[in-house]
Amino acid sequence: MKRTLLFASLVVASGLLLTNIYSSLVDAPAWGHDVAKGMQTSRAYYQVSNPGHFFRIFSPLNQGLGLLCVVLFWKRGKQTRNLLLLALLCYVVAEGMTFNYFYPRNAILFESELADRATLQRVWQEWSTMNWVRTLAVASGVVCTALGLHRTYNAPTAIRIEEREAVAVA
Repeated sequence: MKRTLLFASLVVASGLLLTNIYSSLVDAPAWGHDVAKGMQTSRAYYQVSNPGHFFRIFSPLNQGLGLLCVVLFWKRGKQTRNLLLLALLCYVVAEGMTFNYFYPRNAILFESELADRATLQRVWQEWSTMNWVRTLAVASGVVCTALGLHRTYNAPTAIRIEEREAVAVA
């Protein structure tokens, strides 16, 4: 059951990673091609729903699963614990970037009165560049989660715990 939650954490984090990559490769270039028109088109397209709806569900779920995995695997050994802690830190850093860096730029790009072309171009470029940094943070978390999962199968501590559990059940 515990490993199932660790797999779930890895799946959700990977989904966020791929969605971020999609945003950088597909959405952001479309917004910035002709930034004034691109932002008008995006605003019209996002009137009913927008990527924020996805991230507001799956980012907290990702962090919750990451925290739960840290707690559940705390005694699995120092390396496993540290990998899962580092993964959680990466996910929290990415979310911190979202609140502190991306939300203000999203407001300029998608919510406030359309700014002048130069401002839109600058803010779009900042958003586009930093989204790769945020993606790197999430990718680092995914790698740490995957390595933590690997350690639960291969670490000597994990083997001893599994042997004890098998003896206790028998």
